[in-house]
Amino acid sequence: MILDRLLKPRPAKAAGGKLYAGAVAQARSAPLYAKMGVRDSLEGRFELFTLHVVLLLERFKGQGDLAAETSQAVFDAYVRGLDDAFREIGVSDTAVGKKMKKLAGAFYGRLKAFDDAVASLPDRSALSEMIGRTVLEERGEGDAEALTAYVFGARESLASQSLDVLLQGEAQWPNP
Repeated sequence: MILDRLLKPRPAKAAGGKLYAGAVAQARSAPLYAKMGVRDSLEGRFELFTLHVVLLLERFKGQGDLAAETSQAVFDAYVRGLDDAFREIGVSDTAVGKKMKKLAGAFYGRLKAFDDAVASLPDRSALSEMIGRTVLEERGEGDAEALTAYVFGARESLASQSLDVLLQGEAQWPNP
């Protein structure tokens, strides 16, 4: 019994893992690729995983210590997921660190770009431009406006959900 309590993850860590798993499932939604034109590639999936994690982190910003701890747990699960994915596709141990460092820089760049774009809301043009540049990779394909509407809707959906429920690891994502 004592050992179970010692080995049981903190509630924020468990919630962060559940939230990340939900974000991954949502980022794998077929309509994001088929209807909105996100490229079904390692890069396209990275962009959608990152975008959904950023949406969760934004929701927890400024919501207290437990939210900050859960936000960190979501990020930690995201990093572990990327690391695991590299290892599964056969990237050598020595190369994983270099690739993770590069992706960390990309993540923080996406986070800053998202924060900057959100600062200009309700004007969605900066958000749409950021999505076109990152998620759709400026290749002239995809529907940046539809993806922007989805992101805006996901952001509003997360904002309307109870913080207590989110801190339990339960998030409801809108249909893409």
